[in-house]
Amino acid sequence: MTGRGATAPRASPPAAPHLAGRAPTIVAFVCALLASACTTLPPPSPTAGDTLSGRLALRVEALGSAAPRAFSAAFDLRGDARSGTLGLSTPLGSTLAEARWSPAEVVLATPQGTRRFSSLDELTREALGESVPIEAWFDWLRGRPWPGAPSEASAAPPQGFAQLGWRVDLGGFEQGTVAATRESPPPTVSVRIRLDRS
Repeated sequence: MTGRGATAPRASPPAAPHLAGRAPTIVAFVCALLASACTTLPPPSPTAGDTLSGRLALRVEALGSAAPRAFSAAFDLRGDARSGTLGLSTPLGSTLAEARWSPAEVVLATPQGTRRFSSLDELTREALGESVPIEAWFDWLRGRPWPGAPSEASAAPPQGFAQLGWRVDLGGFEQGTVAATRESPPPTVSVRIRLDRS
């Protein structure tokens, strides 16, 4: 029993994960979002153009003393390579983050606030710790190379192509799955996307 006016001790909040370098790790990014679960963003902004949704899983392999990093979320991709949005959400549907881009601006909105970037490449490096070619996803998820950069068809199974330093595996495309791997520069980064069936 506590004395008069005494306050019951509160549990200490979990320590924030160490952030190495300028860009946060995927784990730190997710922890920051979950720590503010009571503050969520509005649903993704409506955008004209293509609309794709499903689940994505991103993994960054260990490099040196750094541990592997992994991140997964539901996603909603709208628009096109020139102007669009990418929303990430929890299994319950709460929006965790939204990337928005257009010729005028590139913005990342999270429950912690809004930040502007000079390019999508810079945004993904800051948010995910590695560069991910979101502008190419509109075509990759349709089973074709992005017309904005050279590509090379795979010479052997699995079916797919190489583009922007990534190997895109279309072996599961008929089942709604697209996988992409970037091995150089290290660390190896892999993205696996499962599309919702309309």
